[in-house]
Amino acid sequence: MTADAPAVPNPLEPVTEDWQRALAIVAHPDDLEFGAAAAVARWTAQGKEVAYTLLTSGEAGIDGMDPAEAGPAREAEQRASAEIVGVSRVDFLGLPDGVLEYGIPLRRTLSRVIREYRPEIVITNNFRDSWDETGDALNMSDHIVTGRAVLDAVRDAANRWVFREQIDEGLERWGGVREVWAASSPLSKHGVDTTDTFGLGVRSLEAHAVYLRGLGSGDFDAEEFLEGFARQIGSRLGVTYGAAFEVFRLGLL
Repeated sequence: MTADAPAVPNPLEPVTEDWQRALAIVAHPDDLEFGAAAAVARWTAQGKEVAYTLLTSGEAGIDGMDPAEAGPAREAEQRASAEIVGVSRVDFLGLPDGVLEYGIPLRRTLSRVIREYRPEIVITNNFRDSWDETGDALNMSDHIVTGRAVLDAVRDAANRWVFREQIDEGLERWGGVREVWAASSPLSKHGVDTTDTFGLGVRSLEAHAVYLRGLGSGDFDAEEFLEGFARQIGSRLGVTYGAAFEVFRLGLL
């Protein structure tokens, strides 16, 4: 930066990219597409492996569609959306949409997923109480429950004496998760340049067509919505577009 260049307000530090395997664990189809998918496209283009695990099928997310119809439709949209950003593995756990509960059963389930996939980075969604620093844009329970359970499950997966039945079944403990990244957190201090993959992120959100038609008046503009946030984040990175993450670093247990 030259002496005359203006300082970047509230700058973000780039996330580390010296890893090969990441696992994204979120509550619903579309959670990753509202901001993080363009980053995923960047990483898969680098040759990294990224897999998705969805706790629910989003079956309660469309007011005008019965859950028995909405769930399969949203699963199909999520698979198509993931393919756009280079993700081929998408798993659905089949937990009930809208009423996820934090507790030992959820931690056990996620510990198994982490031990099976053995990622270096785990990505989840913002699980703070709100989406902004003022607290005006309230988050929802499923997101909060999922993120908190992910943090605990990562540590559980590294402890051979927690959920020991999984070890007895032949799974090995996995302590190789270096960091957990919560996308779009209002406390984000890290980010990634998504300028080159922003368009793929837009397409991945547009792939959720059935869901998006059920939002408000039905005229939701995915590109306009994503651009507003991506430009703000990009300015904090000194680039055109970006995605923000709150980073949780995990030491040895």
